Amino acid sequence: MKTRQIGNSELKVFPIGLGTMGMSEFYGETDEKQSIETIHTALDNGVNFFDTADMYGPFHNEELLGKALKGKFDRVRVATKFGIMRGPGGEWLGTSGRPEYVKQACEASLKRLGMETIDLYYQHRVDPNTPIEDTVGAMADLVKEGKVRYLGLSEAAGETIRRAHAVHPITAVQSEYSLWSTDIEETSLPVCRELGISLVAYSPLGRGFLTGRFRKFEDLPANDYRRNNPRFQGENFQKNMAIVEAVEALASAKGAKPSQIALAWVLAKGEEFIPIPGTKRTKYLLENIAAAEITLTSNEVQQLNQLADQVAGTRYDANSMKSLNR
Repeated sequence: MKTRQIGNSELKVFPIGLGTMGMSEFYGETDEKQSIETIHTALDNGVNFFDTADMYGPFHNEELLGKALKGKFDRVRVATKFGIMRGPGGEWLGTSGRPEYVKQACEASLKRLGMETIDLYYQHRVDPNTPIEDTVGAMADLVKEGKVRYLGLSEAAGETIRRAHAVHPITAVQSEYSLWSTDIEETSLPVCRELGISLVAYSPLGRGFLTGRFRKFEDLPANDYRRNNPRFQGENFQKNMAIVEAVEALASAKGAKPSQIALAWVLAKGEEFIPIPGTKRTKYLLENIAAAEITLTSNEVQQLNQLADQVAGTRYDANSMKSLNR
């Protein structure tokens, strides 16, 4: 079975992981039974890298993943995150990287997951009010205590990654990366490559847009947060359809799904990339897994590279954009 190594760690995983956020929140209706079935199907088909966070749900997603993987933790690698604070009613409470909060959040995640040790622990967003050295120092203490194996950051700037790595080795950086989100190539990716840090790519399917399943704004469920995403709105939606159509054309020529082409492109960018597409359904999961068998030529990769210049709209709304690349 193909595997990729996460950074300089001992963690070897299937080239494509599974993001579980949508199983608890954000992307329309949820179904716990269906979600657990999807997680089990992933495991049965070689996927052994699962991604969650304490704020998904909030809190429910870690419990869901822990329930699905109970008795199977020896076969998997689990990554979770702290730092985006939410209340029990889902209210947003800001960002924290304070040392005392780091340890409190870890204890809570371990309990919800039902694990003794978290394989990969990320700071979800950098706290601008806490020096990264203090945050990573507290995370390093968790490694010493055996509660965490390896450390990661999410949506961090290159210089922040370098400073963090000087305190304790950073194994992975998680950032959005896809055919329509390539800004990290100029920000964090060069430092990650220099330091031997893996890039875990979330939303590698452009939040589902690159699959071609959404042909108009109204195709999004009424309670789907993507309705508030600039790239799914108004003229941006129509302009971005040109990207989808280009991916669909190449997919048709290769006898593949658009989603598989989008994932194969991420994998082709280098061994340091590990995409973690999220899905609640086994059908889409199996399609995603099959992308690991697709090989793109250098000309096809170059053809797809050019699509990033055509994207219309920012990744998030103006307020959320402020938390990126800190």
